[in-house]
Amino acid sequence: MTTPRTDPVSPASAFATALLGEFARAGVTDIVVCPGSRSQALALAAARFERAGLLRLHVRIDERAAGFLALGLARESERPVAVVTTSGTAVANLLPAALEAAHSGIPLVLLTADRPDELRGVGANQTTRQPGMFDVATSRGWDVPAPSAGDPVETGAAELVAEALRDIAGPVHLNLAFREPLSGAAPLPDIDPGSWAPAPASADPVVLRAAPGTVVVAGTGAGEQAEEAARALGAPLLAEVTSGARFGPNLVAAYRELLDTANFGDRIERVIVFGHPTLSREIPALIERPGVETIVVRSPGVEDYNPGRAVARHLDTVRVVDDPAAVESARSWVGRWVHASRQLVAVPEQRGAVLTEDLAERAQFARDQLAHLRAPVTRRMLVDAVWNASWPHDRLVLAASRLIRELDRVAPGKKLRVHANRGLAGIDGTIATATGIALAAEAEGAEGITRLLLGDLALQHDLGSLLAAAGEAEPRLQVIVGNDGGGSIFDLLEVAAQAEPELIDRVLYTPHTMDIEALATAAGWEYRRVDTRADLDGALTPAPGRTLVEVALAR
Repeated sequence: MTTPRTDPVSPASAFATALLGEFARAGVTDIVVCPGSRSQALALAAARFERAGLLRLHVRIDERAAGFLALGLARESERPVAVVTTSGTAVANLLPAALEAAHSGIPLVLLTADRPDELRGVGANQTTRQPGMFDVATSRGWDVPAPSAGDPVETGAAELVAEALRDIAGPVHLNLAFREPLSGAAPLPDIDPGSWAPAPASADPVVLRAAPGTVVVAGTGAGEQAEEAARALGAPLLAEVTSGARFGPNLVAAYRELLDTANFGDRIERVIVFGHPTLSREIPALIERPGVETIVVRSPGVEDYNPGRAVARHLDTVRVVDDPAAVESARSWVGRWVHASRQLVAVPEQRGAVLTEDLAERAQFARDQLAHLRAPVTRRMLVDAVWNASWPHDRLVLAASRLIRELDRVAPGKKLRVHANRGLAGIDGTIATATGIALAAEAEGAEGITRLLLGDLALQHDLGSLLAAAGEAEPRLQVIVGNDGGGSIFDLLEVAAQAEPELIDRVLYTPHTMDIEALATAAGWEYRRVDTRADLDGALTPAPGRTLVEVALAR
């Protein structure tokens, strides 16, 4: 029989255990840990909490991937998630996720281990100025001195956690100094895990009423309130695909084209904005146009949306007066927008059933159908297929690639949970974010699958997140890569007409020879290849575990 190891309790382990106990008591359910020496007290305490069923632990080697995994967990669960790193450059790797969380209003708790005061500023190994490192992103931060024997760690931990989680609406930073000995088993506190409850809104809502020429714009994170407001105001709903409001009778999917069309965009007098619009240039241009009144309903994040500083009012909460008479009077206004939009995004119907006995016509029909199935996949074909394959019980994650704009142009209404890192619209950490979203959904018993649609450069930027350590949960996740050999989004920008093609290729398009099948095999993913329309629907069929679907696209 092996005698259980009993390590003396160190001040580091006692404080780390008390701290995580307070987070669990406050309703935090997930913690992401990166290995490291200075942070070992936190890591070992997290493992003990996992074994006791008090926290869900996720382990990642790459701190940047860990930060975005925590971001995805928090985005889907709508609860704060903690992420632990050791000292030095490990801390700095959390900055991209912290910035995205700040601009998206995602609650993250950054727990970074550090050297004590006597080892700072003297050239000690793996030591730099960590306090204040995230000031550009965090709303609050604490530099916590190293605990000593006899310190009342329970009281200190309770006060620190209560302050860190108070009204949390973005990332907060707890820089935690530890002295050796860095680890030693501390008894787990006797706690009942709490349920997370965000602070209720305190501001009184401002009343909005129907008015002529009104449209409702729904950006990322707008949610169902934007759709409800559009119906109550009798207004066209210009909802981005990431808004959570891309459904309902007032939806105008082809809003870009209509904003630039006579008797549509030029007739707008008032804009009501929910969420954070980022997917078009037409929306900012509309808001900046003289004579247009814009009201923005604030969304979480460090900055108020205010293109051209032309927004008339920013409101915390609103209440829309349900005025049936005003809605009825606006029926023709809404109807014109909706009808025109449906015409613009409609896909020409395939020929129907053969109703003739003419053998030549039958043969031509068969050839047409066969040619359709053998046709190379286009971007429109791909985004249509992904949207059609996803249902309300699924989650769809969209990278900051060309494909999100393609989908935003044509996706019809569907009440679907769509996520995207649009706070700063970076391509980093996309696979890690989608993994966190999938894990959080499955932890809550959600059915369906999580799909991630991204480009080849976004895939390259986060290859490390394809890997999972032994023993880590593998969610139902389908990563769909539109591979056109580089950053073809630059072909749509002004630079394509202003610079030499070979220079664009060298520094912007950045062509590659990445073998995606080999990468999938090395990382333990199921791999599927799509070259034609016939391959597409079958490849998107959900499968257990992790699947990487490569879709060949022309530039």
